[in-house]
Amino acid sequence: MKLCFSTLGCPGWDWEEIFATAKDLGLDGIEVRGIGKHIYVPQAKAFLPQNLDKTLGQLKQAHMQLPILSSSAVLGVEGKMEEGIKEACEYIDLAQKCNTPYVRVMITEKAAPGMKVDIAACVENYRKVCEYGALKGVMPLIETNDVLADSVRMAEFLAEVDHPNMGVLWDVHHPYRFYHETPKLTYQNIGKYVRHLHVKDSIFTDNQVQYRMMGYGDVPVFDTLALLKEHGYDGFISLEWLKRWNDELQEPGIVFSHYVNYMQFLLGQI
Repeated sequence: MKLCFSTLGCPGWDWEEIFATAKDLGLDGIEVRGIGKHIYVPQAKAFLPQNLDKTLGQLKQAHMQLPILSSSAVLGVEGKMEEGIKEACEYIDLAQKCNTPYVRVMITEKAAPGMKVDIAACVENYRKVCEYGALKGVMPLIETNDVLADSVRMAEFLAEVDHPNMGVLWDVHHPYRFYHETPKLTYQNIGKYVRHLHVKDSIFTDNQVQYRMMGYGDVPVFDTLALLKEHGYDGFISLEWLKRWNDELQEPGIVFSHYVNYMQFLLGQI
């Protein structure tokens, strides 16, 4: 299994600081979800056409990858679907140029259930994006968020989509926290579709989620890693530290270093 972090965790950093930190920590890659003020990555300086070759050259020289570009594309909310399809396709175009295999899409922008969703429309929209991605050699991954964090509903959703170019981004936190699923149950339902993982830790107190550095919450990360090893998963595990949306969280320099040390310890135990 390979380690990376999402740039969601370091919204104040430019690309050079992101790259240097990942390299110094010995990470295998970087998951790109915004850089500095640009949450929309195709507009970020390092990924503009005139700078892309330099950026990719840096990564190649450091033996690092861009395993996934995480878009904000929403495919199941009325009023946002057309924009979501457009964004997903634009990210797929960039991923093809970066030799990046995956792009993240969502049914809604929320982690927990509660928004009004149109699952039938999301099925059609996601299938369209899968078809477009197939032409470009890029697989769009639908995240386990909102109602699709329920792995039974996710399995039903994928059965409806029924496209060879579909896959899942398993955010381990959401099925556990919002649907009380064990990693084993989630994997039984959707494991064959999982291509990329998000990890983060939290506790649930005073009727709300409070995020914690890895190992300081109760999310069953070790059980997840053991399960993945048992089934031969060799993809990326990405820390999604939600600093961009929660400024009060600890600073990325501390959190990323702790993440690497903690994950290496856990991986050494399985």
